Amino acid sequence: MMILGTGIDIIDCKRIRKINKNKRFKTKIFTEKEIKKCLKTKNENNCFAKKYAAKEAFSKAVGTGFSGGLTHNEVEILNTQSGKPEIKVYGKSLKILFKKFKTRKFNIFLSISDEKSYAIAQVLITK
Repeated sequence: MMILGTGIDIIDCKRIRKINKNKRFKTKIFTEKEIKKCLKTKNENNCFAKKYAAKEAFSKAVGTGFSGGLTHNEVEILNTQSGKPEIKVYGKSLKILFKKFKTRKFNIFLSISDEKSYAIAQVLITK
């Protein structure tokens, strides 16, 4: 296994609580599926914070950040049936991955955690 990139991000959940009141922020950053999922949870702000941290950790693992062409709502944080978090990448963001890593075959590993005030995510991209 070859490591192509790794990234980590931590966010204060209070920060997400404040900016999450702006509906435009939600639709710019999160997909419809992500929004629906978080709105159904007991603590929606922590849910959004975990997804945001995962997206940021992913952009760091790619090595471009979001200023390098990745789009927040083309990077989707979902869960398998067993609850394991996973990242799905679409559109232009997926093309950036293919170009950056010079392959169409890679694995993305994601770990997310939160505590009352903070959410943290780590991403590992391998070939």
